[in-house]
Amino acid sequence: MNKSLLWKISGGDLNKPSYLFGTIHVVCPENYVWTDKMEAAFKKCDEVCFEMDMDDPAVMLSVSAGLTDNSGKTLKDYFSPGDYTKLSRYVSDTLGMSILMFNNMKPAILPFIFSGRSSHCEVSISYEDTLMKAAHSAGKDVKGLENPQEQIALFNILPADSVIKDIMDIVNGVKQEDTNYHKLITAYTSQDISALYDMIRATNDLGNNADAFIDERNIKWAPRMIDMMDQKSVFFAVGAGHLWGDNGVINLLKKEGYTVSPVK
Repeated sequence: MNKSLLWKISGGDLNKPSYLFGTIHVVCPENYVWTDKMEAAFKKCDEVCFEMDMDDPAVMLSVSAGLTDNSGKTLKDYFSPGDYTKLSRYVSDTLGMSILMFNNMKPAILPFIFSGRSSHCEVSISYEDTLMKAAHSAGKDVKGLENPQEQIALFNILPADSVIKDIMDIVNGVKQEDTNYHKLITAYTSQDISALYDMIRATNDLGNNADAFIDERNIKWAPRMIDMMDQKSVFFAVGAGHLWGDNGVINLLKKEGYTVSPVK
């Protein structure tokens, strides 16, 4: 029952159904799950909605500005000389970029950039980029569930000390990135969203902030989704970890009287 990345939202006062799709931000081409039924659902909808409107240059500029470190420190100031050298080498080897590209950014952005990379294949695919291009080609509007300030606030709640430790654990290989990645991908390609949810909640990546990054956002999103669905048929594409659980988007919409059913 829970093995589907695509869910149909109907009932309530909706004139047309909307759809909820669980993404994973970056995958290798062979792990990109996109079926004929997903394509059909995408085509039926009037709008496409992501966690944030990445189609709006003003939004992306605001996010970039919000991730700039205004404390007077540069990235180098947060690390010992030895750790900074290791980090620089890791960024170069993994991302193919100079560490200086992140010189004025808040350290909290790095774990998310690292988690979004895929060193497991030469060419990776982003669901958000692919779906946004498809929306443009089809003349569909692109919307977002959150504004830049809400996204930036998530990074600001992470304690600097734990962020630095997290970064160096990744750099030093303390975290079993390959093992975790393959488990995540196996769950995703199996469309097992409950297993994905359990894996995300079980990791220490978010520390004590899992509720803020997952549940609290879902609770904010649900009424916004309802407002959007009342106007048009929407294809919602959000991280698959947001779909399942007591405070998952699926359950929250059901509590509001909507029928949310898997599409297989």
